Amino acid sequence: MDTITCAQTTDQHGGRIETRRLRASTALQGYLEWPGHQQVLEMRRTVTHKRTGQTRREVVHGITSLAPERATTRELLELWRAHWHIENRLHWVRDVTFDEDRSQVRAGHAPQVMATLRNLAISMLRLCGAENIAAACRRYAARPALALAAVGISLRE
Repeated sequence: MDTITCAQTTDQHGGRIETRRLRASTALQGYLEWPGHQQVLEMRRTVTHKRTGQTRREVVHGITSLAPERATTRELLELWRAHWHIENRLHWVRDVTFDEDRSQVRAGHAPQVMATLRNLAISMLRLCGAENIAAACRRYAARPALALAAVGISLRE
């Protein structure tokens, strides 16, 4: 039996109101050549800026291997948002702040090592309380002794 379920959240972030509505359906089981697919998803996002009243809408689609018995539509909505939280807090920082996409390191295990070092740097900066990784990088680059002190190394004068 085909099922279509919905879940919706509305949040306020700073000067905007975001509404997300997720619809999940099992109607395409057996019709898609996507291994393990259980449900297709449609996410409709509406973002309204409180100050201007301007509204932006977008619709995105997805596929999941999670059956309705394993994850409710509300849980799928939370998982989708958690994925983008990771994307925004880690991958975007690696792509933009550390300019990872233009890295010339390509041989052997060096790309994996460099990705690990970037992740370590981001994690350490977050542990030190950095909200803005780019600003923290600039601050520590300008004051190397401060960076060393953050990892427990003090320079004797």
